[in-house]
Amino acid sequence: MHIMTVCLGNICRSPAAESVLVHRLEQAGLDEVMVSSAGTADYHIGRPPHEHSVSEGEGRGYAFTSRAAQFAADHFGDADLILAMDSSNEADILALAQRAEDEAKVVRLGAFASDAGEEVRDIPDPWGLPREAYVRMYDQIEDAVDGLVSAIQDGTVEEVVAAQRALR
Repeated sequence: MHIMTVCLGNICRSPAAESVLVHRLEQAGLDEVMVSSAGTADYHIGRPPHEHSVSEGEGRGYAFTSRAAQFAADHFGDADLILAMDSSNEADILALAQRAEDEAKVVRLGAFASDAGEEVRDIPDPWGLPREAYVRMYDQIEDAVDGLVSAIQDGTVEEVVAAQRALR
């Protein structure tokens, strides 16, 4: 399985989600799951994650290896699950979908949060905000990633994705 996390510029939320997910998957012994990240815009291609994302993440025990990349239509063929950080990112990704199978892979990460329901909370973009925004971002990402890892373990990922797709 290949999971891709996607935000706007691929320097704050999606590399943070990628790092948290890699760490939690390793802890769970789910070695067969690959994780990558991208952004819907081309603002930061090739750049490392934002310094606040890295410092907060490293303080929580996460490692960062990726550089910013832009999401493209061919990523639908590479990824089995595409996790958007907010509704705007989700709309941008879906605009690139060429088939129903592509659309079926897209869901917001917040769909896996402990408080998810019919109203999925977005993970707000902390770019340009004080460090506290990055702390809140990680708190939300960790909660949602824990739900995602549980869904992978109990085989309910498709159920969650289908339920959210029905609400679109």
